Amino acid sequence: MLQGKTVAFLIAPEGAEQVELTEPWKAVQQAGGTPRLISTKAGEIQAFHHLDKGDTFPVDGTVDQVSVDDFDGLVLPGGVANPDRLRTQEAAVRFAKGFFDAGKPVAVICHGPWTLIEADVVRGRRMTSWPSVATDLRNAGADWVDEEVVVCTGGPNTLVSSRKPDDLKAFCQAAVDALGS
Repeated sequence: MLQGKTVAFLIAPEGAEQVELTEPWKAVQQAGGTPRLISTKAGEIQAFHHLDKGDTFPVDGTVDQVSVDDFDGLVLPGGVANPDRLRTQEAAVRFAKGFFDAGKPVAVICHGPWTLIEADVVRGRRMTSWPSVATDLRNAGADWVDEEVVVCTGGPNTLVSSRKPDDLKAFCQAAVDALGS
């Protein structure tokens, strides 16, 4: 389904929720795609199990080294710190926005929409997220709903969103479907 497709996973150097990286990563690989970890700094990223340090993962490229043209889609894992750090990095926000400008699919989970809010790409989109991000999404013009997974095709691209790690099975399936189309 994703044979020959390359998917960017945009993550700050520290703070991503590990399972929100590893489960979609495996789903992309199992569907025949190639996931690549993109960050704002070279080296490794530090993942977390909620507030406890998890594993580290090697960065495949930085937002300054790669182009949206190198990828068929984007996944934005959550955790609180990851998207909070990404939204303060102009190059990371520009990279995420580039997928919308190019009409490429994007999948986002948990607090990940903060990066998309900063990129000003959620207006008029139907989305879900971690509940504490709901007001931010509404204030940015999104139609927030409390659902396991939302697939929004009413915009320049397909946007898949989910609330939390408990939703990963549905999120991964919807993300793979969107990235494969």
